[in-house]
Parts: sequence; C-alpha cells; structure tokens
Amino acid sequence: MLQILLPGQGRCPKDGGVNNSIHLHLMPRILAIDYGQKRIGVAVTDPLQLIANGLTTVETPKIYSFLAEYFAKEEVETIVVGYPKTLQNQPAEVTKYINTFVGKLRKLYPDKKIELIDERFTSKMAFQTMIDSGINKKARQNKALIDQISATIILQNYLESMHNS
Repeated sequence: MLQILLPGQGRCPKDGGVNNSIHLHLMPRILAIDYGQKRIGVAVTDPLQLIANGLTTVETPKIYSFLAEYFAKEEVETIVVGYPKTLQNQPAEVTKYINTFVGKLRKLYPDKKIELIDERFTSKMAFQTMIDSGINKKARQNKALIDQISATIILQNYLESMHNS
C-alpha cells in the first residue's frame, strides 16, 4: 500500500496526531503486446493501472524469455494482445500467428488473464503520434519505436474500455 501525505497533514504533534493521509492500493500491472513476426512492442500500466507506458520492443523469438524475466520482477495480472482485423471486421492474415502466440501464453501463464483487443489502425496512430510529438523523420523510420507506441495505444484503449464499462 502506498501512503501519500498531503501538505499539512499526517501524524505530528501540532495536529494532535491525526492522520489525514490518502491510502492508495497498488494493483498488479497490465501488460500489452503489439505482436509482429519480427518484433513485439510491449507496454505496461503504472501500479495504479491508470497510465499506459511504452516499455520496450523485443525480437519475437525472445519474447518468452523476456516475459519470464519481467513477470519475475513485476506482478502482472492481465496480458492484452492486439488482435488485427480487416476493414470488413474479419481476422487479418497475421492473426494465425497471433492465435498460436496467445495459445502458448495461455499454457505458460494459466494464472494470467489474456485479453484480445482490436488493434486496427494502431500503427498509423503511432506514426501520427510521432509526427505530432515532433520526432524527426529519421527517428520516425524506427519500426521498433512504432511497435512500442502501438502497444501503448493498445493498452490505453484497453484501459479506456475498462473505465467506460
């Protein structure tokens, strides 16, 4: 539990030992994945599950060892995986690889909730975010950064859907 003392509050002789602090309960993180056949973008929430933060980009063959190391350090309750669909709301070509990936995640981590979320347009949104942020043209060609931002957008969309339901 995290305890935040507001200015002028807390336990001190001047206020009679009254504790007016705010108690925040830290929660397990939520991790989001933007799956690609070469690279995987990864994002996580803060411990309060309020903010989506880009974490890293991992080469696809190394994702399972990365997750094992990360889960050993951080408590994660949910894995959100971007699930691409076509404009006709049909599974995209890459979904067969994502289905295999998700199946393996379910076997490796049966204690974790695994959610699939529509990820249409996240790469375009990520690229536009880079432009809007003033990132130069050369840096915008960094596909690993696009994957990480895409994972962050997937996670932010998931958080918004949680708070709106």
